[in-house]
Amino acid sequence: MKPLLLSLLTLSLAATAHAQAQTTPAQTPFKLILRASEQKIQKGEVTKHGVVKSWTLPAAGIKVSQKAGKVSSTLTPVIDRIEKAVNARKPRPAVFRNVGGSWVAAGQTGWVFDRDATKARLLKAIRSGRSSAEVAYKRIEPQRSVATLAARGVLGHVSTGTSSYRGSPAFREKNILVGASKLDNFFIAPGHEFDFNREIGQIDASTGFVKGFVISGGTLTKEDGGGICQVSTTVFRALYQAGLPVTERHEHSHRVKYYDPVGFEATVYAPDKNLRMKNDTGKYLFIQAAWDKSADTLRFDVFGANTGRTVNISRPVITNFKAPASPSYSPDARVAAGGRRLLDTPMQGMSSAITRTVKVGGKVIRKDTLKSVYQPWGAVYGVNPKDRRL
Repeated sequence: MKPLLLSLLTLSLAATAHAQAQTTPAQTPFKLILRASEQKIQKGEVTKHGVVKSWTLPAAGIKVSQKAGKVSSTLTPVIDRIEKAVNARKPRPAVFRNVGGSWVAAGQTGWVFDRDATKARLLKAIRSGRSSAEVAYKRIEPQRSVATLAARGVLGHVSTGTSSYRGSPAFREKNILVGASKLDNFFIAPGHEFDFNREIGQIDASTGFVKGFVISGGTLTKEDGGGICQVSTTVFRALYQAGLPVTERHEHSHRVKYYDPVGFEATVYAPDKNLRMKNDTGKYLFIQAAWDKSADTLRFDVFGANTGRTVNISRPVITNFKAPASPSYSPDARVAAGGRRLLDTPMQGMSSAITRTVKVGGKVIRKDTLKSVYQPWGAVYGVNPKDRRL
């Protein structure tokens, strides 16, 4: 009996194995696979990384398609979902992001699903007994790709400029963010002179700016774009730290605490006062703006080629202190007759000097001094428009 039982068991196991071998191919899930690649810049190098997406198709739909010799309509719903998912990927321009302390530039290509070509590939795979097929699609390049940055020599971080606008009224913050957004993600060509007023363009309600206080006539008055000097000062600091030569720069008539350290600023007032600096790096520069509304900080980062420059900027040397001036008054409809509202605090007059030293390979290639002279400034009070003090 024992040999007979052993024989029967052997036959049973063999039959089971044979059945499994026969059913395994049919049980393998069929997949549509999309393969793509993207570029990124990290540590000055351009690299590629793969992107793979896959979707499993219903086995019943594959079986019907195989039998009918065409893609079954039972697969239409899943193909519709795949098309929607593929088309949802839109192109995104390349930008730099700080990832774990390292600056990485990445963008994203967009995809457009090719339904007819995908169905043709699917049917061919089904007929040949394969368990997968490639999705057919068209790549849509972003307006600014990683390849664009690399071709222009923009391969890494060059410098940063920051400032704080803490304590700014709402109108001032609004103008700062509108102005900064106009300088976000733009190139400065080699040999080109950065012109702040030209890049910002018209400053009025039609371009998003609101009225805010500006220094005029020895006091404060309201004009469109009040606070824009926070933007010019911050981008100036970034480009100055990059070692670019200054072709035009002005200080405010009096010290403004928003722009401390004293003298490390650049005021603008089109068309009379502008900020202009020349890109002498031999490659394109790429500028990105960022702000933190909770911390009230503004930041500009400069990206470009590694020029080998080291830039040292000294702390300001402040001299020639003078007592604050007498108060001035500005019309303010919110103030009752006879009252007053403090709009700006008094400031001493003073002079500031900041020295910048630019070296390449240990050799000084540029040394300049940023000089600023500030007149005494009195407190500014808002008073009723009919007040005699106006």
